[in-house]
Amino acid sequence: MKLWQKNTGSKKEVENFTIGRDPEFDIVLAPFDVLGSMAHAIMLEKIDLLTADELKTLLKGLKEIYHEIAQGQFNIDPGVEDVHSQVEFLLTQRYGEVGKKLHSGRSRNDQVLVDLKLFYRDAIKELAEASMELFELLIQLSNKHQADLMPGYTHTQLAMPSSFGLWFGSFAEGLAEDMELLLTAYKLSNKNPLGSAAGYGSSFPLNRTLTTQLLGFEDLHHNVINAQNSRGKTEKTIAFALSGIAGTLNKLAADVCIFMNQHFGFIGFPDDLTTGSSIMPHKKNPDVFELIRAKTNQIQGIPNTVTILLTNTTTGYHRDLQLLKEAIFPGIETLLDCLRMTTYMLKEIKVKSNILQDPFYKHLFSVEVVNQLVIEGMPFRDAYKKVGMDIESGNFTPDQNNVSHTHEGSIGNLCNENINDKMNKVLGQFSFIKTDEQIKKLLES
Repeated sequence: MKLWQKNTGSKKEVENFTIGRDPEFDIVLAPFDVLGSMAHAIMLEKIDLLTADELKTLLKGLKEIYHEIAQGQFNIDPGVEDVHSQVEFLLTQRYGEVGKKLHSGRSRNDQVLVDLKLFYRDAIKELAEASMELFELLIQLSNKHQADLMPGYTHTQLAMPSSFGLWFGSFAEGLAEDMELLLTAYKLSNKNPLGSAAGYGSSFPLNRTLTTQLLGFEDLHHNVINAQNSRGKTEKTIAFALSGIAGTLNKLAADVCIFMNQHFGFIGFPDDLTTGSSIMPHKKNPDVFELIRAKTNQIQGIPNTVTILLTNTTTGYHRDLQLLKEAIFPGIETLLDCLRMTTYMLKEIKVKSNILQDPFYKHLFSVEVVNQLVIEGMPFRDAYKKVGMDIESGNFTPDQNNVSHTHEGSIGNLCNENINDKMNKVLGQFSFIKTDEQIKKLLES
């Protein structure tokens, strides 16, 4: 069954090719399709395209379907093109002709758009919550290990003293900054496209402000063409937000894989969180972090995929846009898995103490010694030359227990309270509570 079908249909080959993977993604969109339909039905009654009794019947039927979806009892029947058709088919099958009235004043174009916006809004909330959980753990680990020194690297070469507090905290602040881009994606997802129909509006006197309020959107895409053009633009913004978080996780995972190496031995995990070898009994492989590293690399490729799909698409809807779901939906799911698994693993991380007391790391303290000579009155260039000559002659013997960094964001002054404030400030700009309350109110209508 197709909403657009008249007396003739497409050949099976064309139908299969054009539908593609949509059915699996439509199941994900199903609850949001019902929510959009409920708001649309309420609006239709307000503009006298439905009677009060017809609205009551439709809302009853839509709530039934919503609960069936929640209980895993909803399916798209064979021969039914998409979730929109299935919902309308069930309403008509159960409640008669009133089911056929629900599509008045909308197109599948704005119907799927509102489904996507509602889904993205919900998914971004999950991403923000998972990011916050990891952030809080990183801050906790940073504070706990502030005094545990470790080597810092540039060009993958030994550089200067660092600390695990500084290392953990760097990823915490990175996540806080990643939330800024996620917030931008959320704001774009939190605009109502319903009422744009196929992209050129409707001759019905639709009340788009009402559906915006009913669905808890912050605003609407006012221009109906822009509403349709937001499909793709929204996904591109989300893709970059996913990529930003993935990049932070990727660097953390890459560090972990190196730091677990026996040549480093900086950190470890319980045996049951590592994997072994089929022939080497001693192996404790960081498979989880290797997979996080690989999966986050895949996610960082999504913006390119989305950009290429959108290249040269003119104003209005194109079937090309269907393929955006194949990039974004799995990307969201994979990133959530990576966030949650990173949190799960870091709860069990073991940090080695007193690493920098090993004479092997004495050259890390060259800058410390140069700076101390400068403090004592020697010009920087002379101090630099002296320390360099001491290193070359083998006479460099620094104090490997004394690191005094006190400026903002350094080993001795992590500024974790400021970083925590930064995260809370950006999270406070998401309107999750307001949106959840409005959706709850809609379901109770």
